[in-house]
This record gives sequence, C-alpha cells and structure tokens, in this order.
Amino acid sequence: MPSVTRAGAARPAVSWARLLFGAVLLAVLGYTYVLGVPSDGPNPFNFFGYFTNLTNLITGLTFIVTGALGRRGAVLPPTLHLLRGAAVAYMLVVGVIYNTLIPGTGTAPPWVSLLLHAIAPAVVLLDWLFVGDRHRLPWRSLWVIFPYPVIWLAVVLVRGVTDGWVPYGFLLPSHGAAYVLAHIAGLLLALTLAGALVWLCARTPGAAALIRR
Repeated sequence: MPSVTRAGAARPAVSWARLLFGAVLLAVLGYTYVLGVPSDGPNPFNFFGYFTNLTNLITGLTFIVTGALGRRGAVLPPTLHLLRGAAVAYMLVVGVIYNTLIPGTGTAPPWVSLLLHAIAPAVVLLDWLFVGDRHRLPWRSLWVIFPYPVIWLAVVLVRGVTDGWVPYGFLLPSHGAAYVLAHIAGLLLALTLAGALVWLCARTPGAAALIRR
C-alpha cells in the first residue's frame, strides 16, 4: 500500500484565495519592514531574524506557489505538500507561543501583529483542515519540520553571544544556559506537537469533503 495518497486539485476560487492571501502576507511584511527602517535601519537580518516574520514570508510564498499551480488545475507535487504541512506547523507555533508567552511585545502596529500572529495562523490552519487537496503525509517525513527552526535557533544564539541581538527576550544569553535551553526545549516540543497534529489532519479527506457527504 502506498504511504502517500494523492488528492485532486483545489477549486479555482480556493486557488485565487490562496494567491491573494500569500500576496497580502508579503505586502504586509514589506510595509512593516519599510515602516521600521527609520529606527532600525535597512537591516533585513534583524527584521527576518524574528521567527514570526520569516515564517510568514515562507508561508506567503508557499501559498502563492500553491495558488498559482492550483489555477492551472495541477495536482500539487509531494514536496509542496510537505512544505505546506511544515508551514502550517510553524504558523501554529507562531500563534500559540506569541499569544501565550509574549503577547504585545512587538513594535509593529497592532493590526499588523493581529494579522501575523492570529489571523494568518488561523487561516492557514483552516485551509489545511477544510481543503482536501493535500497528500496523506507519511509519519516518517515528520522530520522535515525541524531543519528550519533549528537553523534559525542556531543563528539567533550565535548572534546573541556575538553582537548581542536576539529577537525575543527569553533567548538572551544573560538569562543563563539552563534558562535558554529550557525555553528552546519547550519550543521544539511545541513544534513537534504542532507537526504531529498537522500530519494527523492530513490523513483525513478535509472537513469540506466530509460536510458534502
């Protein structure tokens, strides 16, 4: 029995909605970046050093590619389904961690923070749950969710001990290794649970398909 079950292409309206959603994310990120240039300077390494910003960038590009392929009536390739699943897991972590541990700590306008930390994660999750054009992801592929966050953490920690810049206070080296490592373990645990939930949901035909039955 194959470990991946293929699904059909999404409806044109869904593809257009994904294109629009991805474009909105990129536009908001661009606006927020330009807005912060007077105070922070044109430093993309700091701006995209925030997990929220970098993850929304990845998600926006993923939705644009997914929407563009869907408009052509193409069945999405397995690698794109894996990327979509990983993006959903990342966005879940963004939504949960920000709204429970560090709410209101950003410098962006409130509506931007609401979009990137709450609305976007909710839209991404609903798209994954309701639209059935995704593959049944094999559990052995769950590892794909880890390289990006681990690399991000490594870069942030190196920056923290070299130039002193970290995106979030709980990663400051001044807190001590035990404190920082405990928070990193918590983040990775949250990511693992989010990934497992996303992979589990991928094994259903999609809520919209179930409602139509």
